[in-house]
Parts: sequence; structure tokens; C-alpha cells
Amino acid sequence: MATPSEHRTEHRAEHKAEHRTEAKHESKIDPKIDLKLDPKQQAERLKALDLAVSTIEKQFGKGSIMRLGAEGTLNKDIEVVSTGSLGLDIALGIGGLPKGRIVEVFGPESSGKTTIALSVCAQAQKQGGVVAFVDAEHALDVNYARKLGVHIEDLLISQPDTGEQALEITETLVRSGAVDVLVVDSVAALVPRAEIEGEMGDSHMGLQARLMSQALRKLTAAISRSKTLVIFINQIRMKIGVMFGNPETTTGGNALKFYSSVRMDVRRVGAIKNGEDVTGNRTAVKIVKNKMAPPFTKVEFDLMYNEGISAEGDILDLATTANLVEKSGAWFSYQGERMGQGRDQAKQFLRENPKATAELRTKLLAANGIGQLLMTNPSEVEKTDVKGAKDAKDAKDGKDAKDGKDAKDAGSREVASREVGSREAAAKDAVSKDAALKDAGTRKPVKH
Repeated sequence: MATPSEHRTEHRAEHKAEHRTEAKHESKIDPKIDLKLDPKQQAERLKALDLAVSTIEKQFGKGSIMRLGAEGTLNKDIEVVSTGSLGLDIALGIGGLPKGRIVEVFGPESSGKTTIALSVCAQAQKQGGVVAFVDAEHALDVNYARKLGVHIEDLLISQPDTGEQALEITETLVRSGAVDVLVVDSVAALVPRAEIEGEMGDSHMGLQARLMSQALRKLTAAISRSKTLVIFINQIRMKIGVMFGNPETTTGGNALKFYSSVRMDVRRVGAIKNGEDVTGNRTAVKIVKNKMAPPFTKVEFDLMYNEGISAEGDILDLATTANLVEKSGAWFSYQGERMGQGRDQAKQFLRENPKATAELRTKLLAANGIGQLLMTNPSEVEKTDVKGAKDAKDAKDGKDAKDGKDAKDAGSREVASREVGSREAAAKDAVSKDAALKDAGTRKPVKH
């Protein structure tokens, strides 16, 4: 006969067995099977989806909604414009600045912001692009821009009186679809009309921030559709009363920070000297925001006076870091050949040997996952594949054979020139229409 304690033990064992059985039954239930629709329900859902898509297209036009994977829906390859600095192109992660996006370049005074923007303009013009410059500061040095490689004769420039006028001109040019790169220099100089017409000392709290916020809401979609690269140059200010953290901030409110796909912080970190004479600046750029690649990368390059970004110095630094160029003491060597003693002589070697420069550039781009030459000089592109003595001979033979194709090449260049001319005409027509509207009396007279 079982004792009471044995009865309690058997009862607990039976209770546990029942719980295990229930758990087994619960685990057999597959939620995917319960949620799976039968073919009839699936067909009804697809029919409802097609009806919704057709209704949207009927109301808002064809192309207002698309399947992302459909062929020709979106350009999956990001179109970029080189900055003129190979190191900066690599730091951006995609080989340059993205087209159809907003880019903010900010930093202290005389740090190289406008120089970088003009360098981008020069690179775009090398590819036959149309470039516009909205000079809100009224301080563009034409001779300096020409030294940086900008074709002044083809550059569209506007020097607006008010911030509203500057942003309206920007919108008109962007919506024309004929401009590849547009630079606004600078956000701090976009003075609202009310501030210009008011008295000196009047308070206009948040007026510029509201102006920028409204303009960017209108511009963003047009910039994306027209594939225009819009660069806003900005200045920095100091916040008052900040005890901890960075007191620096940019002008124009927070809207530009949100709408920008890339934000670059430009700083001057040192002087480049030739004896006692200062011939340039050592410039550092930090990518503080990047929607196209990982952010917070940093790069340094030489910014030479009356020359701009030193492409040879940039390639030399990157090639030395990647061990493509050997450095022994003060001597630089490439493929067993002495380049020179000291950095200046090595840069001169690259300047005098474009084949070696183009070859190093190609290797650096390939090593960083950027498989194409972006916005390079056409003379460098011709020499990119020249490697070694055999390739040099082939290049020479190819050049001799190319003499028979001059007529065909001239015709191609003429066609390309006509295309660029038509795009420039469209952009200039947009500017003239905007100017006509201004002359019609839409703007109030300015008090002096």
C-alpha cells in the first residue's frame, strides 16, 4: 500500500507529464502556416494592388509609383563629379560628389571652401558639363578661378541682391535640367529681403533659417529629378554660453544639415613653405555626414596658391601610404626608378611623367574599390593603360594609327560641342526669363 508521500510524488510526476504534452502540442503550431494565404486570397490582394497603382498613376501621372526592381526605374549606379583631389574622392567612398544631391561645404575663413567648389566646377567642365555659380558674397575672383582650370567664358554667374532672389535663380536653373553643377557662395550671404529693406539694427530672429527651410523643401525634388549637383558653401559661427561640447555651428538653421547628402568640414592645418615663402596650405577635410558611404573619414592634401589642389602631391601621399611608391629617407622611388629627393622633387617627377601618374591613379582607384577614372583629364585617360615598355610601344603605334581618324574624331567633337551649346542655351534662357520677371517690378525698391 502506497504511503501519502508516494501519492504526492506520483501526482507531481503526472502533472509535469501533462505540461510537457501540452508544450509539445503548442510547439507543433506553425505561425507561418496560419498566416499563409491560399492562391485565391493572394490573387485578390494582387488585383487590389494593381488597382491602387493604376489609380495613383491616373491621378498623379505615369511614373508617380514604380517597382524599385523594374528595369529603368532608377539609376542604381551613382553618378558623381570628381572634386579634383583623388584622396577626397576616395574618402567620399563613391569617387566624388553625387549628382542629384545637396552638398554642404563649411569651415573657417580662408580654409579652402571656395577653392574646392571651383575645383569641382573645373572637373565638371572637363566632361562637357554646364556649371553655374551664384555669388551671393559678390567676391568671386575671376582670375583665380581661371588659374584653377575653370573655363570662365562658359561659366554662368549670378550676383543676386537678396537671398530670395538667389534661391529663385537657383530653382530656375535646377528646373531647367541643363545645369550639371551649381554652387551657392555662401549661405551666410543669403540676406532676406526684409533685412535689407529694414533699418540697421533691426532684429530679424530666424528669418534666414525660415528662408532656407522653405527653399530646400522646394528644391530637393527638382534637384533629384534634374541630376544637378548643388553645393552650398557655408560659414561657421560660435554659440554663446556653451560650456561643454563643440561651440561651433553653421549659419542658416538646421534645414541644410538635414537635406544635405554630404557635409564636408574644411580646415587649414598648416602652411607649405619654400624657404621662407609660404606657397600653400595643408588642408584637412572631414566628411561629417555621408548618405552614400560610411561617414567620418578624413583626408589631407596640398592646396597651393594660384594652383589649387595639388593632384601630384595627393597621388604621392596616397601611393606612399599604399606602398606603391617606396620612400627611403628623403628619396622616393617608383618601380625601381628614383623619383627625386624630397617631396617637391617627387611631385615634379609625377608632373613630368603623366604615364606614371595615370598608372598610380588607376591602381589607387582599383585598390579602393572604385573601378573607373572619374572626371580625369582626357590626356591622362589616354595614357591610363600604358604600363611598361611593351604597352608604351603599343601606345605609340596606336597614336600613329589614330592620325587617320582625325576627321571622324573632329566630327564627334563637333556633335558633342553642339549638345553642350544647346544645354548652355537652355540654362541661359532660364536665367534671362528669371531676370525679366525681376525687371517687371516684382521686387520692391531697396532703401538706402
